[in-house]
Amino acid sequence: MLPACLRGGLVLLAALSFIAPAHAEKADRDKPVNFSSDDAGGVNYETRTGSLKGNVVITQGTMTVRADRIDFKQNADNSLSATVYGNPLSFRQKKDGSDEYYEAYAQKAVYDGQKELLELFDRALLKQGNDEIRSNYISYNTSTGAFKAEGRPDQAGPATGPGARVRGTFQPRSDAAPGPAKGATPAPASKAAPAKAPAPLKLTPDSAIKQ
Repeated sequence: MLPACLRGGLVLLAALSFIAPAHAEKADRDKPVNFSSDDAGGVNYETRTGSLKGNVVITQGTMTVRADRIDFKQNADNSLSATVYGNPLSFRQKKDGSDEYYEAYAQKAVYDGQKELLELFDRALLKQGNDEIRSNYISYNTSTGAFKAEGRPDQAGPATGPGARVRGTFQPRSDAAPGPAKGATPAPASKAAPAKAPAPLKLTPDSAIKQ
């Protein structure tokens, strides 16, 4: 049985999704995998796997991963899978059919290009535009745009992470109708234009995340 102080954090879950267009750039897996690092001695061109250390950068199309160390492989479908370590690492990719990018930061990440699933561990941050979510664990499905953030206790070491709480920020909608100017007389109800339905937030609850 876990102590009560930990149980509350472990069950604190947030499941939300980015509203379309949210899919990661589909054409990325058709692009070559490029990599650079200070130490690339662990690269095997026969098996298309590698262990890179020191200022590592991997790109594939619009996807860019930067870290201190990356263990990766090129899958049979040309997608990339990798285990990434950094302080912090960064992961950036363009959304399909959009000029927007999503960005992710953490101390460790596991990316499965075949499942299109990105998992972030320890001091994790997921951003889309000005919206963001912070937690010690975030899983993000780059195909559906849905993600799950789970509060977990900080790991041993400096207490600089978000701890067992999920924290997020939703910026105001840019297309929200402005209120009446101060001192202005409201228009009669009979003459008021029909109210425009507000556009949905970029982040909305999602009941199930398939991993």
